[in-house]
Amino acid sequence: MRNHVLSSTAVLTLLALPLAACQSGTTAGAAGGAVTGAIVGGPVGAVVGGVAGAAVGGVLSAEESTRVRSYVVAERRPSIRVSDEVVVGQPLPPRVRLYPVAPTVGLRNNYSYTVVNDQTVLVDPQTRTVVQVIE
Repeated sequence: MRNHVLSSTAVLTLLALPLAACQSGTTAGAAGGAVTGAIVGGPVGAVVGGVAGAAVGGVLSAEESTRVRSYVVAERRPSIRVSDEVVVGQPLPPRVRLYPVAPTVGLRNNYSYTVVNDQTVLVDPQTRTVVQVIE
């Protein structure tokens, strides 16, 4: 059984590494994946979860992130303070106002954004789920 778990871990790690290298925003994904993996699978789960989380940590390319960041700066929306940490995959509180990202920004998907705790946050407008924190 232990060999099966270690083999699965090695395969998942090898498959996720190339994906992780191609993504932007991998830090948040890696951290979230490591925490989730540790809860589910202990130390080995933390390693696998961190690598897999890094692979899905960002939805925008570096160029798209730059365009969104420039757009948000030009729009000058106020930052709202929330006590909870902004986490990718978690919804924002209902009191946080979302703003649509203009089609001229050129994103592949229809996203909204907001500024929370002085961070630009990309959000799925249907679910209010944080998709990416743009640094």
